[in-house]
Amino acid sequence: MKKILFIDRDGTIIQENPPSYQIDSIDKINFYPKVIFFLSKIAQELNYDLVMISNQDGLGTDQFPYKIFWPIHNHILNILKTEGINFTSVHIDNTFPKEKSPNRKPGIGMVSNYLKSDCYDLSKSFVIGDRLTDVLFAKNLGCKSIWIKDNHHYKNLTKEEKDYSFNIDEKDLKKTISLKTDSWEKIYEYLSSIKTKKIVHQRITLETNVKITICLYGKGRSHIKTGLGFFDHLIQQIAFHSSIDLNIQTKGDLYVDDHHTIEDTGITLGEIFYKALESKKGIERYGFYSLPMDDSLATIALDLGGRSQLFWKAKFFREKIGEISTEMFLHFFKSFSLSAKCNLHIHAIGKNDHHKIESIFKCFGRAIKMAIQIQKNSSTKIPSTKGIL
Repeated sequence: MKKILFIDRDGTIIQENPPSYQIDSIDKINFYPKVIFFLSKIAQELNYDLVMISNQDGLGTDQFPYKIFWPIHNHILNILKTEGINFTSVHIDNTFPKEKSPNRKPGIGMVSNYLKSDCYDLSKSFVIGDRLTDVLFAKNLGCKSIWIKDNHHYKNLTKEEKDYSFNIDEKDLKKTISLKTDSWEKIYEYLSSIKTKKIVHQRITLETNVKITICLYGKGRSHIKTGLGFFDHLIQQIAFHSSIDLNIQTKGDLYVDDHHTIEDTGITLGEIFYKALESKKGIERYGFYSLPMDDSLATIALDLGGRSQLFWKAKFFREKIGEISTEMFLHFFKSFSLSAKCNLHIHAIGKNDHHKIESIFKCFGRAIKMAIQIQKNSSTKIPSTKGIL
């Protein structure tokens, strides 16, 4: 289900001063600071449909004729389009406050079709606007609100806002307002933080207990504790080079050997990775990388297409590196491939076994980073002609 950003125009995308100020000439267009830069990043990086919703008092009357409004409005939209900011629809109410039209914000008459559609998840959608009526519009629509304003005090309201807010409990509004700010940078950071949600997954058997927390679009931070020092180091390379935040706690039967600990960590990591990808909408899907490390060279290609396959071409001269049996490197990636449902080709050459396996794990992180990136202008598409992965 799609998510929507319902965005007000005046006072949110372009500035209005005072609040009743009509934008009736080109020279009065002043964009909100950094709105184009950060709204462009939101449009290209985050999975939201953009919908403009605006009250324009008396539009179409002699006081504010269409021939003045539409050229200016279209000029604003065209400027935004040049930076990749495209609105899927624009809704404008032309009534005066005294008419109390159901189409005028905070009324939802103009956008009632979104309530009837099964394509949209309004509970995960937001209204971004500068007025209390925008907050109330969000509440009426079942969305969350981002209130963008220099001063958010409830006393600094227009007459219309005061009329609507007369019987409203501030505590009730706080449930609707997710963010108060005067910065589009803060809005971008907040919406990005929602995208980078953490997922927790645990797998318990009689041999191991593996608990993993993952954030696909993170900073590459990691806390790994498997009981095998060199294995911890290798998984840290995956996190760092993929920019995935990763916390792994594995308790295994190391008194037996290293097999169950490594195998079950690979299985659990694949399971949570598959879960975190969700529908795979908008991802690049394919990732490939070649990474040199001194005498070694690793090359990895992968496909997150839903089919499990491992092709492994790497030989080791030592029986163990650290506490890990070298035969377990293949088994780790095989376990990951099966659980993550990905096609994985790994090829590595070199004389030093330590360099060779470390280059493989680093290269794997880089290939993963490429494969999970969101495609610009295709954030809602499944990357397959089949329509499903």
